[in-house]
Amino acid sequence: MNRYLPRTRIHPSSTPHAHRQPGYCPALPEDELRKLSMMHRELYALGSAVYEITEWKFPYAGISGDIWDIVESGVMPVITENNVGLLCELGRQCRIADMKPVQNDQQVVYLLITHRVPIKRRRRVSGQSVDIPGRNETGPVLPYPDIAMNVNPLAKALAALAILSTAASQTPYKVQKPPLDTDWTYEVGTDPWPEHPRPQLCRDAWQSLNGIWTWRAADSDDDVDNPPDPGKLDSEVLVPSCIESGLSGLQVLDVHHMWYETTFEVPSEWKNQSVLLNFESVDYKAVVFINGVEKTTHIGGYDRFTIDITEDVKFGSSNDLLVFVHDPTDEDMIPIGKQTRNPSHIFYRPCSGIWQQVWLESAPSDHITQLDVAAASDGEVSVTVHSSKGSDGAVEVTVWNQNGTKLASQSGTADKEFTFTVDSPDLWWPESPILYNLTVKLGKDDEVHSYTGFRTISKGKVEGVTRHLLNGEFVFQFGTLDQGFWPDGLYTPPNREAMIYDLKVLKKFGFNMVRKHIKVEPDLFYQACDQLGLMVIQDMPSMPADGSRVPSSEQQAEFKRQLELMVNQHKSYTSITSWVLYNEGWGQLDTSPPPEEDLTETVRKLDPSRLINSVTGWRDHGFGDYHDNHNYAQPQCGTPFYSKPKTPYDPERIGIAGEYGGIGHNVSIDHLWNVKQAIDTIEETYEINADLKSYNYRASTLFRDIREQTERFACSGAVYTQTTDVEGEVNGLLTYDRRVLRPDLEQWQGDIQSVYVAAASRGGKKSSSKKQQSVDL
Repeated sequence: MNRYLPRTRIHPSSTPHAHRQPGYCPALPEDELRKLSMMHRELYALGSAVYEITEWKFPYAGISGDIWDIVESGVMPVITENNVGLLCELGRQCRIADMKPVQNDQQVVYLLITHRVPIKRRRRVSGQSVDIPGRNETGPVLPYPDIAMNVNPLAKALAALAILSTAASQTPYKVQKPPLDTDWTYEVGTDPWPEHPRPQLCRDAWQSLNGIWTWRAADSDDDVDNPPDPGKLDSEVLVPSCIESGLSGLQVLDVHHMWYETTFEVPSEWKNQSVLLNFESVDYKAVVFINGVEKTTHIGGYDRFTIDITEDVKFGSSNDLLVFVHDPTDEDMIPIGKQTRNPSHIFYRPCSGIWQQVWLESAPSDHITQLDVAAASDGEVSVTVHSSKGSDGAVEVTVWNQNGTKLASQSGTADKEFTFTVDSPDLWWPESPILYNLTVKLGKDDEVHSYTGFRTISKGKVEGVTRHLLNGEFVFQFGTLDQGFWPDGLYTPPNREAMIYDLKVLKKFGFNMVRKHIKVEPDLFYQACDQLGLMVIQDMPSMPADGSRVPSSEQQAEFKRQLELMVNQHKSYTSITSWVLYNEGWGQLDTSPPPEEDLTETVRKLDPSRLINSVTGWRDHGFGDYHDNHNYAQPQCGTPFYSKPKTPYDPERIGIAGEYGGIGHNVSIDHLWNVKQAIDTIEETYEINADLKSYNYRASTLFRDIREQTERFACSGAVYTQTTDVEGEVNGLLTYDRRVLRPDLEQWQGDIQSVYVAAASRGGKKSSSKKQQSVDL
């Protein structure tokens, strides 16, 4: 079908409110349609009566008497005798409005409409999909009042277009073709990530602000002093996304200052509550305005923040949300992980902007702000319920099993730790990740839902060797380096299904752990690891790996502040077993005392329930619970031999291979990140195999090394590089598009199981990876 040909779906009826089976509207001749610009929201009329829109309603979905239209292609809207529609982008939903005749005669007369035209948009309110209007969801206001014309349909269309061409227009959202796509790229739609963003702090009254916002590049930090007027941003962008990604609809590079805008309506039933605006992550500096009032400035690209906007919102009408973002990336010494303005092999395209979810929730004035829960293998539960007012209010915590049976309930005081015991709980193990539901109340008015798993992380001697212990037993930690990059979304996965697919692949092979490499994921990632039974080694995102620059005292203090936030915001997730402070010396000061001495002690105080890997790779000064060696093609895991710049194995700490493997295999261009900078660096991969037979042979030899070092020496865990290819790196189990799986599944499952058997021969827990392999992909 020619792209100019309209195929707008309508609901023909004899009365404006009747619903019938959808049909297709009449089309103007194709040669005449070519004359009409599709860059505007044109209107044209077909019929024998004049209609005006008398009332705009914004009901939730499902209310009878309202006619809705789905525009299936970016085409012309229509006005017919019984229907009025409007132009939308591909896949967007449009409202068909109520009408009444104002004149009835034999002439074909068209009344230009001067109202903004609302577009139906899906959002989440209290977990339900509803339709919420907003300014960004409207067509332009026509610049002239009601003008009637006695003309034929084509003349009317052209006349309407001539007037509309003077009105402001926005570049509509559309997924930009990335250098490589995935099977999920074009399924994202305009209602992304509908799940509740914080599974451990859920209230019933919440509303997602994810979807289509407007966006414009800015010039410098000074622009924040001159916010744009409402409705003036000229491009549409998908939130959440990285602006450098195809999913954003922008795919712009080298833009470091920007504006975002959307509108939202606060449900009237929230009027006597606090209205909280939540940002899960914005990279990097965000300044937030509500209805023209500057509310906060937040710094940091990996932590969430909440703003109480109760005093600034209007209930039952539209509110304006404006966000200014500045992302210096590696121009500054800030926590950024592997992002860089100049990608090359192991450093990748950056992520700027609102890359995680944005949402509203309703809560009492004194409400729960954070929930710290640690449930130990002996049944003891330690809880701190943080409150907004710090008023020492009464709290109650109730524990339920998955069948809804109440197991225990305990009262306490807000902002103070208290403990209680659950008798004989089922423990959380990788092969049986049992979780329990929690209900937490503050006073009479606030209630949140959460969950936890009973398990204990510790360090101890097993047959004379220092080991990582889970529930008192040596469990060999075996998993992959997981960087969390996507070719279509960069830092932001296309959806939850895609994100969890990677984790299910690891379980299918029998891995029981994942190292989240210098990136912090959305909370839904850690929930999935809790549910699947994947232990998580969580890295702190590093400062730039630039040996020519060292952090100043202020930059080091900021790194420490953001490390504390990462630990505090994630320490209730059962699957996280250890924190990594520095990776291979990146951003690590070479001073005496070394910076990790202070940071290790800081994290130990914040979270005594987990272990700490102070330095992974090298520049190790003996702090923390692990001796962690990186030696890719020849792993050295708890061995009496080592290679510089690594240090000799320390028997008082746990010996692990924090990174090893990394063997590669090139694929066709169909599965490669098709950017010259990346293609040119493929040969820098640690080792490249000519075919998959060779690849699987080399993997088997590396598994043998780990197995033998576990049997003979003190190897307690290993991290294979890596889950997926990333840009110029071609050493993933999966290609970057997740379409090619390199390993021989049965061979790898057997090799991985042999490592667990070796660990069991040295006093480890006797467990089989077969339960883990039962996951469906």
